[in-house]
Amino acid sequence: MDLLLSIPVLTYFWAPYPPSWSTSLNILLFTISWGTLVMSHDPIKVHLVGVAAIRLVFWLAPSLIFLLFDVGLPSVAESIKHGGRAGLPPRNRRALTQLLLLALFNTAFLLAVEGACSYAHAVAFGKPEFLTTTTLPFPWQIAKHIAMAFIAREVLQYYIHRFLLHGASSSPVARLHASYAHSRPSAPFSLQVLADHPLPLLLHRFLPLYLPAVLIRAHLLTYFVFAALCTLEETLSMSGYTVVPGIVMRGLGQRCAIHYASGGGANFGAYGVADWAHGTSRGRGVLEDLQAEAEKHQLQERAGDKVGEGASMVQGGLDALRGKKGKRRTAKEI
Repeated sequence: MDLLLSIPVLTYFWAPYPPSWSTSLNILLFTISWGTLVMSHDPIKVHLVGVAAIRLVFWLAPSLIFLLFDVGLPSVAESIKHGGRAGLPPRNRRALTQLLLLALFNTAFLLAVEGACSYAHAVAFGKPEFLTTTTLPFPWQIAKHIAMAFIAREVLQYYIHRFLLHGASSSPVARLHASYAHSRPSAPFSLQVLADHPLPLLLHRFLPLYLPAVLIRAHLLTYFVFAALCTLEETLSMSGYTVVPGIVMRGLGQRCAIHYASGGGANFGAYGVADWAHGTSRGRGVLEDLQAEAEKHQLQERAGDKVGEGASMVQGGLDALRGKKGKRRTAKEI
């Protein structure tokens, strides 16, 4: 717990820093906190505790909140769910308890696998798989590595998901994935992100996230940012809600709901780019989402322009009216 609270990202929000302090000072404090953390703890320990905190904050806590909302207010939840009432989680307490225990077991399992990989890499190469230095990476380097990791994740997840978990239905791993992840043919809910058999979960969720970051040997902070973004994306897209913020995220949620409702017949990638290229996409693709987002911003800009034009016309009318009144007063004085 001491290490968890000493992670700079968390202490940045929890520590009583005055809000008037400048961004530069906050960055300096973050750098000092990160350097202290790295020098006082083993890199593997920092790595694993950081990943555990990310899954706690960006998956487990929101998933439980969504679940309580779905179960406690089903009449309200079904109005914003893909598939309506069919998209609600089961209200069987025993089934939900088993699902939660499976998800928690898988969380510990994935952490153990990641820790074993980190230890094996350190033994084999004499250094951790991620750069764990006191020096922070540059913003452009973080952006470049995250972009590369997202592209690799999309490719890996598509081919693994389609050909290993759904393509060969007679294979043991495909049968396990079908019986665990696709046990109910309806829109998913966020707790199901890690509620799969450990073996297909390892192939589907862990490898596409972990392997690209290792291959480019990203900084550990870059990996944390990448893992947080992917975890939040999976939590929201698996929520089954139609009111997820952002046009792109709503499209991801729709594609994910179609994948589960169809029993895994389409939409195998995370963002749909590989699905679009291979003709396995159903529902809105990521390109359509981006186009809708662009049209939305253009509409807002046009509305702003129209409001500006209207305000100018009103202002012009007021100025003209004032001018007429001024002329009348001058005529009376004469």
